[in-house]
Amino acid sequence: MRKALAALAAALLACGGLSACGRAGSETADGGIYRLGSDQAIDSMNPFVSVVTTAFAVYEQIYPTLVQLDPNREFVAEFASDWTTSEDGRTWTFHTRPGATWSDGAPLTATDAAWTLNTIAEFKDGPTAGLANYVSDLDEASTPDPNTLVLRYSRPVANVLSRLMSVPILPEHVWREYADGDGEALTTFPNNAPVVSGGPFTLVRHVPKQVALFKRNPAYYGPKPHIAGFGIQFFSSDDAMITALKSRQIDAVRTVPSTSVANLKAAGFEVISSPGLRFDSITVNANPKQRPEHRELADPLVRQAFDHAINRAAIVETSLLGHGRPGASIIPPGTANWADRSLEPTPFDLGAANRLLDQAGHRKGPDGIRIANGHPMDYPVILPEDTYGGAGLRSFQIVRSDFAKIGVRLTAKLLDNAAANEAVMANESQDFAMTMWGWSGGTGDPDDTLNYLTCQSWGILNDTGYCSEEWDDLYARQGTAMTPAERHRIVDEMQRLAARDRVLLVLSYPDSIEAHSREWTDLPQVGGNSFSSESKIPLLSVRRAG
Repeated sequence: MRKALAALAAALLACGGLSACGRAGSETADGGIYRLGSDQAIDSMNPFVSVVTTAFAVYEQIYPTLVQLDPNREFVAEFASDWTTSEDGRTWTFHTRPGATWSDGAPLTATDAAWTLNTIAEFKDGPTAGLANYVSDLDEASTPDPNTLVLRYSRPVANVLSRLMSVPILPEHVWREYADGDGEALTTFPNNAPVVSGGPFTLVRHVPKQVALFKRNPAYYGPKPHIAGFGIQFFSSDDAMITALKSRQIDAVRTVPSTSVANLKAAGFEVISSPGLRFDSITVNANPKQRPEHRELADPLVRQAFDHAINRAAIVETSLLGHGRPGASIIPPGTANWADRSLEPTPFDLGAANRLLDQAGHRKGPDGIRIANGHPMDYPVILPEDTYGGAGLRSFQIVRSDFAKIGVRLTAKLLDNAAANEAVMANESQDFAMTMWGWSGGTGDPDDTLNYLTCQSWGILNDTGYCSEEWDDLYARQGTAMTPAERHRIVDEMQRLAARDRVLLVLSYPDSIEAHSREWTDLPQVGGNSFSSESKIPLLSVRRAG
C-alpha cells in the first residue's frame, strides 16, 4: 500500500502527459505531485451522500464554489467574481466567470450554480437533506443571463456567503437526469462514473480506503496550480502514516497525532499547530422512543451523571498530550470567536455522578453494575474508524474506566465510518446507545454545528435524538439576525441550552496539527488546514521549494 501513490503517479504521467510526477523534476519550482497522507478516507465521491471532511475537501478542489475563504478568513471570489446585496437583504446577485468550461468541454455558467441550489432546495426533505441547511429560506435561484446568478430569499439571511461557500456546484448536463421523480437517483450517482470537474484539479483515480489521485485541470477558469497534481493515501493507522512521511513516501500529513509532534519536529518537518474547528464528544441517544434497554438514556439526570464522570483534564493530558483543551461548548474555540467563553467544562466529580444515578433510581447490582428499568446499565459505544485509532481509543479507555466507578459498563463497538454513520443516524430503529466521534465546525460559521441539532436534521445529521422547539426557534432567529452583536447573543444562548440539556457530552478540542516536508513551500492554512473544505488557495499556491 505504501507504494500506491508512486504507482499512481506513474499512471498519471502516462495518461496525462505531465512533465513532472512524484519526485521527478524537483529541480524546478513548479510541477510534481504533492503527496498527502490522511487517516480519514473519502466516504463517497457523491456530495449528496458524504458526511466526512476529507470528501468535502476533495470537492473543494474538483468543483466550483461561488466564494471561498482566504488565509485571513475573509470571503473572496471563486467562481463568482463579485456580488451585491439588496437593501432589504433578501436578494443577492452574483456575477460569475465568463468563458468557463467543465473538464469535458461543456460550458460552465451561472446556470449550473442555479440548478445545483434549486435541486438541493427541491429535494431537501429527501435525497439532498445533507446539504439542505445551505439553502434554508432560499425561494429561487435564477439566471437572467449565463454569467449572472440571482438568489431570492424569503427573509434576510445572516450567513449567505458562508452557506454558499459549502455548496459544490455540479455540472447540470451530467447530473440533471438523476433529479427526475423523487430525486433518489441523486444518491446513487456517480458510483464509478467519471467525475466531470470544474475546479483546479480533476480526479484520475479513486480506490476506496487506499488512494485518490488528481491532476491539474487545464480548463480551470482561475489561477493555475503550480503542482501537476496531488494524491491522497489513506492509512488505517497513525504509525504507518507517520512512517511513510518520515521515509519520504508521502510529502505531508493532514492530521498529525499528538504522539508524533516532537518526533517530526526533530526530524526537520514543518509542523503547524493551531486551535482546531473540531470537538470530540460522546453522543448519548436521547431519543425517548428508543429501545427499552436504552430508554433511561433519555433521562437528563443520567446524562448529567455521565457528564460529571468524564475526566476531561486526563483526556487532554493523556490522549492529546496537551495538544488541545477540555471541552465545554459545542462551538470550538477555534471557530472564529463564536465560542461562548463563559461556559466552563463540567467538573470531573464521580461522587456527584453516583449521587445523580442514585437519585434517578438506578441502584447497583451484585456485580457493581447499576440496574435501570430491569436491565444492567451496560452499553455498546460505537467507535468509528476516525475514533478507534490513537487518541480516540485512549480517550475511550479513560472514559470507560471512570464510568465503571459509577456502575456503568461501556464496551467498544468498532465500525468503519460509513457503517457507524448509518447506525447512529437511523434513529427510527433506535439501534444504538452511544457513540464517540468528532464533530467538525466546518466553515467556522456556527450554523454548521447548530443546524445538526435541529428537529429537521433528526436522522439526517442529528444523531442525538434531540428535538426541541426552543432550539429550533433560536436556530431560526440566529439565521436572520443581521447584526453581529445580536447573532452572537443568540448563538451564545444556544450554546448554553446545549450545555444545559447535555445534547452532546463534549470531551475535548484537539488542536489542528499538520506537517509537511520542507521540500514544499507556499502552503498557507485556512481555518487551521491547508487541505481545506473552505478554500482552493493552499493547493493553488503550494510549490516545490528552491
